[in-house]
Amino acid sequence: MGVVVVTGSGGLIGSECVRRFAESGHEVIGIENDMRASFFGEDASTRGVSEDLAARYADEFRWIEADIRDRESITRLFGAERSRVELVIHTAAQPSHDWAASDPHTDFAVNALGTLNLLEAVRHNCPDATFAFCSTNKVYGDLPNHLPLEEHETRLELPTDHRWWQGIDTSMSIDHSTHSLFGVSKAAADLMVQEYGRYFDIPTVCFRGGCLTGPNHAGTQLHGFLAYLMKCTVTGEPYTVLGYGGKQVRDNIHSADFVAAISEFHRSPRAAAVYNMGGGRFSNCSMLEAIEMCERIAARELDWELSDAARVGDHRWWVSDVSEFEADYPRWTLRYDVHAILAEIYERNVDRWSVRL
Repeated sequence: MGVVVVTGSGGLIGSECVRRFAESGHEVIGIENDMRASFFGEDASTRGVSEDLAARYADEFRWIEADIRDRESITRLFGAERSRVELVIHTAAQPSHDWAASDPHTDFAVNALGTLNLLEAVRHNCPDATFAFCSTNKVYGDLPNHLPLEEHETRLELPTDHRWWQGIDTSMSIDHSTHSLFGVSKAAADLMVQEYGRYFDIPTVCFRGGCLTGPNHAGTQLHGFLAYLMKCTVTGEPYTVLGYGGKQVRDNIHSADFVAAISEFHRSPRAAAVYNMGGGRFSNCSMLEAIEMCERIAARELDWELSDAARVGDHRWWVSDVSEFEADYPRWTLRYDVHAILAEIYERNVDRWSVRL
């Protein structure tokens, strides 16, 4: 089997990729420099995950502390491996709306320039390798907020006869909207991945993810809301819901389901593919519904308050239409709904979090 390169290999999706492909017999190279700790503080550090992966998969996994913004380092790495690389999974990113506004240069350099460096390295060294990019639904900006949403008791919702009730598909425009600076840097990377697919005939895919989550998520106030919500419920740390009366809706996809989609695409790749990828109608919730589930699972009340200030460019409602991917890759299916995700987050982390009580 060939080499799988995973950027952001200590993060939620990256670490899931390392486990899946190492256990399937691949040699895995992880590029990870723990910038998450710089973005969100030591509680969000991925170093412990990277060290655990390096120890657990000592024969299959090689961790390289490199920065994707460093063109020379990335070029050197791919030049050394060349045609051995069969799959590149690009998960490294600056993932927060709010953080991006505090340092736009770093945000754009990590998300856009880093992606370009990787694409160029692939083009010149292993152009037949599959390039899977973890994009985001934020490339659509705030256009979802202009949908004709109805207010229900615990959530905002589309009318059942709306064309996107089942989920938003990739026909939604990415133009004429407010994206946040994070959304812009990811959109630039998304378009570049598509262009390298079309222009250079490289098998590329952009997975425009909704909320990616799972028990290994180092959730923080600025990113990873389900993990952070459960953490606050367990520890008693106060939580602030930002805007929309807590009725904003997100679909949520477990990291294992997301990585399974990457694996399926790699089995039969194509150039310049784009898919919305999330929990769809199978796995979605509002903030109010997520709070209720956390409290029920943890048997504790969350100390929370509602702020009227929503984040710039934030979505009032997002459910992904995953039927396009299901049609192209019928072996793939979602396995985890929101309750199952939250229950697993709780079970895997409650002992560690409870030490803080």
